[in-house]
Amino acid sequence: MKHPVDDALARDGALGGPGADKMTGAKHAFRSAARLGIKATAARSSDLEKEHNALARRLLGRHDDHLRFTVDARVPFDNNAAEREIPMIKIRQKISGCLRTLTGAEQFVAFRSYLATTAKHGVDLFDALTQLANHRRWMPSTA
Repeated sequence: MKHPVDDALARDGALGGPGADKMTGAKHAFRSAARLGIKATAARSSDLEKEHNALARRLLGRHDDHLRFTVDARVPFDNNAAEREIPMIKIRQKISGCLRTLTGAEQFVAFRSYLATTAKHGVDLFDALTQLANHRRWMPSTA
């Protein structure tokens, strides 16, 4: 489904949608696949089947959320940007052995978040850190 969305965005600069009839068919296929998954794992005889059954139930219950990117151009197809930020706390934990306190972990995450935000807005990291050290932190515009 990602390719038709990307093609529409590249062609039109906005998401006019793949067409109501095409999306109706895609939504039906998505829901049918989830129902088949629920039926195939209904016995839940193993931990893996329990996980697969739970996933299929979540997909069926929240199919509009999972397909929102097809009707709203503001919603990205994936959440890779958010997922890339999460492993940093794990890397920090591996390097230092652990984060000694909850306060230390919160400070590390706040610092990483600040640097990630400045980078996304094209602000030089050294300048952002210098301003932060001089109590003149950079903030993104609200408009």
